[in-house]
Amino acid sequence: MANQPAYKRILLKLSGEALMGREDFGIAPDVMRFLAAELKEVIDAGVQVALVVGGGNIFRGEGLAKAGMDRVTGDQMGMLATCINALAIQDAVERVGLEARVQSAIRINEVCEDYIRRRAVRHLEKGRVVVFAAGTGNPFFTTDSAAALRAVEINADVMLKATKVDGIYTADPKKDPTATRYDELTYDEALDKRLGVMDQTAMVLCRDHKMKLRVYDMDRPGALMGIVMGDETIGTRVHR
Repeated sequence: MANQPAYKRILLKLSGEALMGREDFGIAPDVMRFLAAELKEVIDAGVQVALVVGGGNIFRGEGLAKAGMDRVTGDQMGMLATCINALAIQDAVERVGLEARVQSAIRINEVCEDYIRRRAVRHLEKGRVVVFAAGTGNPFFTTDSAAALRAVEINADVMLKATKVDGIYTADPKKDPTATRYDELTYDEALDKRLGVMDQTAMVLCRDHKMKLRVYDMDRPGALMGIVMGDETIGTRVHR
């Protein structure tokens, strides 16, 4: 592991469910404090950090669409849920002394900025955390796809997907005790095996733009710092 960060700019993808902690709904304050501390350590090391957050802890449009709600309406409600989470992350990181900006793919100027690529990059260059909200701004696209898109747009060195398990497994390790973890995969292998790492749109976008991906356990203290400092043993590496 190197003494200098292995990456200059990272994009971290967080699911909305990750913010719940042990709760059944909403945002757990202890999770936010832990996340803010992990981000501060990385930024103090000179790494630029952007995030994309989901909204499943508050509302998931796809689920209600299956119950009869109009899918576009449901997805728009889900986009608003991601904005709530993004504002919570902004508040948490500012409490530990960092600067943060929320940029939304849908216009809600009273509470955050519009997503403008060049402005986002400028914020990163100034050491600010940038939280991208509202997915891509379009229905039918997941926040995984939004994360892949933003990672490519801001020229991130790597996209990190924080999950509840320590990488990608042959099957769901919570359901199958015989599942084994991959140390690394190619995008084509992950797509062919249908491992459910991310939706296929996101995977193909990362593959075609040679975006590195690391899937890791967000609950492991120091894991984020370990990855940015070059520890190849943390999580699963996915590459072209």
